[in-house]
Amino acid sequence: MTRTAIVTGAANGIGTAIASALVRKGYRVGLLDLDAQAVEARTAEIGEGAVALAADVSDPAAVTRAFDGFGDAPDLVVNNAGIVRFGPLAEQEVTDFEAVLRINLLGAYIVTREAVRRMVGRGSGHVISITSTNAYNPGPGSGAYPASKIALLQLMKQFALEYGEAGLRFNSIAPGFIDGGMSTPIYADPKVRAARSGGVPLKRLGVPEDIAHAVLMLDAEGSSYITGIDLLVDGGVTHAVLKNLPRD
Repeated sequence: MTRTAIVTGAANGIGTAIASALVRKGYRVGLLDLDAQAVEARTAEIGEGAVALAADVSDPAAVTRAFDGFGDAPDLVVNNAGIVRFGPLAEQEVTDFEAVLRINLLGAYIVTREAVRRMVGRGSGHVISITSTNAYNPGPGSGAYPASKIALLQLMKQFALEYGEAGLRFNSIAPGFIDGGMSTPIYADPKVRAARSGGVPLKRLGVPEDIAHAVLMLDAEGSSYITGIDLLVDGGVTHAVLKNLPRD
């Protein structure tokens, strides 16, 4: 039987890479994004097996309509939609902080809740949320983004705890320095690109496909006993603090 999936934030970057990889693997995939025109274009590019779903993840009614439009309960849901508002915390407006939490955390909760309500009756299902290494190591000027991602990580752990007995799994993936999506403008600067890749033990930036492969790995049949984890896909940079600091 064909497996099915819904991927949020699928109109570009990591989301598009995940959706494309799932379709190539034989999944029927709903690409969900706020930008209806962009998601229609990505769906057309991917071709057979891809379905366009336009919705704001922070709008419960819109999310329900999107799931209804997709059809049966998906086997897999990937929470990838996210935003960042850059700037020092004390200089940001409350509305900036709220906007990030609304999409990155509340939106993921709304989508996951909708998925769980549909998956429970079947007794199986898997939700993967895309967190960030910023959840472990906040970056200066990242606003509410690091806080939203560590909260998302814990949200997945709580869902795993509460719905494991229903046969559902919940995991997350923490990308490191990924050259794609929101980060593309950052790595357009050669100096930033060289500095970041030089600080990674594997000596390269990641690409969206690295995250897509991690999604496929976690959703594989052989990973069915894995739940409640946050998988670092970062080339080792999270654990490279001492390596990158001078010894004297």
